Amino acid sequence: MKFGQVVIGPPGSGKTSYCKAMQEFMTSLGRKVAVVNIDPANDVLPYEASVDISNLIRLDDAMERLKLGPNGSFIYCMEHLEVNLDWLLDEMNTYGDRYFLIDCPGQVELYTHHNSVKNIMASLQRNDFRVTAVHLVDSHYCSDPSKFIAVLLTSLSTMLQIELPHVNVLSKVDLIEKYGKLHFGLDFYTDVLNLSHLADTLSVSKRLSVAECRCLVCLMQCRVQSVRD
Repeated sequence: MKFGQVVIGPPGSGKTSYCKAMQEFMTSLGRKVAVVNIDPANDVLPYEASVDISNLIRLDDAMERLKLGPNGSFIYCMEHLEVNLDWLLDEMNTYGDRYFLIDCPGQVELYTHHNSVKNIMASLQRNDFRVTAVHLVDSHYCSDPSKFIAVLLTSLSTMLQIELPHVNVLSKVDLIEKYGKLHFGLDFYTDVLNLSHLADTLSVSKRLSVAECRCLVCLMQCRVQSVRD
């Protein structure tokens, strides 16, 4: 049985920095760690990757050869990795006694409605890898209630789609004061407390009508309940 983290999140949320810091932290504790980079655009790595998708396919090569844009190329690369799962499993099994940190690409559609990442993770689980999704979200979204609601919806969609144990992490919290005073304490955002308070805040700021705010909150509560069930 092998264990690890699947590090996901929007572009720029700090996934690669998280993997580097976690690798250094676990190494300092005497744990053996293998970092697996499956981001085909991540060609300048601050850590030593044990497994690197660039040995299989690169984003630039897919764009040039297939004349695709960046998003289409990301999807193609993940589909290519899914087709070549034996390569990934063979590479990871070489480090079978280590704890895995899987550094993933940041395109949201890969986790909300496209199936390749979901299928890759399901295959890992069938091959005795027990992994948890660590979803990084830039803390600046907390400064805007409407953006925070969007992040919550994205996180819930991701949780339902990839079907892994899921932990949300606010990244770059040390920079949060740059975005102004928060409407609520940090605990509100980390624990996702009473969502009706967000609706009240949105109404005051006139970003949405009262009816629209209540609909968003009801939708969020329904999604949360469906996850709990």
